[in-house]
Amino acid sequence: TTKLDANEQAFQELSNCKNLDEIKVIIEKFDGCPLKFTAKNLVFGTGNKNAKIMLIGEAPGAEEDLTGIPFTGQSGKLLDLMLKSIGLDRNELYITNIIPWRPPGNRTPNNVEIKTMLPFIKRQIELISPRLIILIGGIAANSILQKNEGITKIRGNWFNFEKIEVIPIFHPSYLLRNPSLKNLAWKDMLSIKNKIEKA
Repeated sequence: TTKLDANEQAFQELSNCKNLDEIKVIIEKFDGCPLKFTAKNLVFGTGNKNAKIMLIGEAPGAEEDLTGIPFTGQSGKLLDLMLKSIGLDRNELYITNIIPWRPPGNRTPNNVEIKTMLPFIKRQIELISPRLIILIGGIAANSILQKNEGITKIRGNWFNFEKIEVIPIFHPSYLLRNPSLKNLAWKDMLSIKNKIEKA
């Protein structure tokens, strides 16, 4: 089969998936994204498969590549603190990334990689059917919302995706590099808290 056929076949199988485990199996077999061959591990979503809140980041970093778990390491610790500050526990949520393999040297995933993997993330959203999606960082926000704007411009704003309320926030690794933005990040967390309480 040609590469396109293999991709098409994977997307066909994807639409028949009944649960997240089946999606994971398809991604494990999927060879349509070259990042698979340079990464150590597949980093699939983790947490509550019936979560009301879903968090989507961009791609795994070095720590995640080793553990196979999204948002570990320093940025994961900060994310946990951010969630805890509004009474959320990551085990109650579902956390995943647009791209399930680490790009070499932690580079930003390119448009082809994002486009290739987007159907997999959209299917996960369909199956989980959360009430709320938190998009972590600009890549995740622009991929899901089909925008092309900087995270500083769109963070903290509420959008709609397939009838689900969506908010982009700063990526914790960006906050670690720019601590002065933490007050804005806190505002965004309060906005999320407010939304949850009203739901």
